[in-house]
Amino acid sequence: MIAFLISALKIIILLGVLITIHELGHFIVAKLCKVKVNEFAIGFGPKIWQKQGKETKYTLRLIPLGGYNSMEGEEERSENEGSFSKASLPKRLAIVVAGATVNILFAIIVYFTLSATNGTYISNEIKEVIDGYAAKEVGIQSGDKIIEINEEKIKSKKDLDKVMKKTQGKEIEVKVERKGENLTYLVKPTEVTSKVTGIYLDDRCKIIALEKGSSSERQGIQANDVILKINGTLINGDRNLALQEISKEGSNIMTFVLKRGNQEVTIELEPDYISTYYLGVNFKPAEDTFLNRCINGEMQTQEFLFSIVDNLKQLFTGKVGVDQMMGPVGISEVVAKTDGIREFFEMMALISLSLGITNLLPIPALDGGKILILLIELIRRKPMNEQTEINIQLAGFAILLALSLYVTYNDILRIF
Repeated sequence: MIAFLISALKIIILLGVLITIHELGHFIVAKLCKVKVNEFAIGFGPKIWQKQGKETKYTLRLIPLGGYNSMEGEEERSENEGSFSKASLPKRLAIVVAGATVNILFAIIVYFTLSATNGTYISNEIKEVIDGYAAKEVGIQSGDKIIEINEEKIKSKKDLDKVMKKTQGKEIEVKVERKGENLTYLVKPTEVTSKVTGIYLDDRCKIIALEKGSSSERQGIQANDVILKINGTLINGDRNLALQEISKEGSNIMTFVLKRGNQEVTIELEPDYISTYYLGVNFKPAEDTFLNRCINGEMQTQEFLFSIVDNLKQLFTGKVGVDQMMGPVGISEVVAKTDGIREFFEMMALISLSLGITNLLPIPALDGGKILILLIELIRRKPMNEQTEINIQLAGFAILLALSLYVTYNDILRIF
């Protein structure tokens, strides 16, 4: 019971904070633009507290999973003073953009703070040269600093990893600094092959998603299958054991016994193999200074931002299916499982950034849809017909509702 209450409290706090700051963004910019806000509400449903300000009524409502601003002239055009519909186009754009912008800025600040307080980054100075790899063979030494590869600057391990992904095993020019002297080596990176199945598991060995076009999808494995055995080994819901069996070297064919609904299904899976190329060096951490911690925060935050954008790109290009999206039920389950304050705030930053970016998509009923309508007004130099705008918003809302129901259905299947 206590665990349930703690989980519920986590979900309420996280969603309550993120939606409140989103609405605060709209509220503050509306006030700055002299647009009248009739009500600023935290939560939905019956009022449990209210206070009438000079022009705005502030309310706290029973269901703490949302909030809203009720601006004069936002839903229906109004000629009254301070009406949203009578404000200039730049002011209306600023008000609409503000909510998502605040969510994105909040995510950046939280993630940067967490990263900067979590130590420093991995430098470009070599701590160890690994036997059997290319760097050792050509004479690169521990203590060397890798400063360039193919004329691209290397300042950290992340820079090295990015460059190595581009090599495709081709010979590269590596410039190192050794005791004040610059040396250049021609290196053919070492190839390492590894199995790829495209299977994503939850903690109970249920397959929560499959990578589009992966060997597992091609050969008949499905999302929501539960792995019972791999190559005759009984898994018993042990995710680590399942991953160990999947990555184990040996036969190119793996036999999966899966629970699919009330049936057991046996599938022989031939995994794909991918090649990764390495120099074969381990780097030292950068000196632990305030500046280096800030640099680490900046690098981690940049990677964090690009990962979310990349995920959205994969969704719209079909590399990730809609069935792999996570809705409120799935998010609530993940939030409930967070362990410790740091992990909770990392999840808050992730959801805040996702909420902000998703809200800017040009879909009617989202802020991005409103922005699109305002941009159409800018191009046409006159407002869209009010009824047409209402119909577009209603259609967008219906599409979002249908998508939400579908995603929620998949969330429930994944959980149960």
